[in-house]
Amino acid sequence: MGRWFRNLAVVAAVTAVALVLAASAATVPKFADSRASAIPVDVELVIAVDVSYSMDPDEQALQREGYVLALTSKEFLQALHQGAHGKIAITYFEWAGQSDQKILMPWRMIDGPESADAVAAEIARAPIRRASRTSISGGLRFAKPLFDDSGYRGLRRVIDVSGDGANNAGPLVELIRDDVLAAGITINGLPIMLKRPYKGTMDMDNLDEYYEDCVIGGPGAFVIPIRSAKNSSRRHAPSSSWKLPDGSLTHKLCPLHPERASPARSARGCGRSAGAAISSYRVNFATIST
Repeated sequence: MGRWFRNLAVVAAVTAVALVLAASAATVPKFADSRASAIPVDVELVIAVDVSYSMDPDEQALQREGYVLALTSKEFLQALHQGAHGKIAITYFEWAGQSDQKILMPWRMIDGPESADAVAAEIARAPIRRASRTSISGGLRFAKPLFDDSGYRGLRRVIDVSGDGANNAGPLVELIRDDVLAAGITINGLPIMLKRPYKGTMDMDNLDEYYEDCVIGGPGAFVIPIRSAKNSSRRHAPSSSWKLPDGSLTHKLCPLHPERASPARSARGCGRSAGAAISSYRVNFATIST
């Protein structure tokens, strides 16, 4: 991937982490680890990244590099120090099939530049792997209990999910999502939409809408699609967007307001299978674009 795409991933990851921190101030705490020894932090953040075969090596490198650079960026460190505790706890795992999840980095605390550099280095040096299937539901189900024995007590508990496709293995994603939300955990989404979808495949035209309707939720939840500038104008003009120094549009920020859920959610649904979901969203996209 070229420098433009690397910049795009960094902007997306920085935005995601900064928004997680900013939202913690307005959230009523619902602690998971109640042990007296648990260390107070502003946010407990689980980063869950897709390593299914639909993610080509360039996309995987982009995904990894985005988080590595985001965690050491000036914007992130500034947001960090604005928190009540000035520190976050973070863990990073990869997911693919229903039972295929691997923790690359266990819980670590970031409280300044040195710890941020150490966390970024630990993520960066882990080998990149690929695996079969795309089970967002399996990833969410794996992520939920990670908070129970984290050793930290966050004002907010958040899962950031990134991936390039719809759930095609394991339980229905909306059922697992709702179970995670009931535990007081917020789910954010970073759908990767760099490749043009091909007919006859599991690719989805408007993966960001699928994430909005079927994956994310909770106070302050958001979707940040990572897409090319060319494709960004196909759906609609973004209400909030980020630009690179050359002025090119990178992606749209789509915050979800629980009290104003998408009116298309019930009509479109999430599908009993990935194929049904993709068919539903393709039909919806065709309707929007005509």
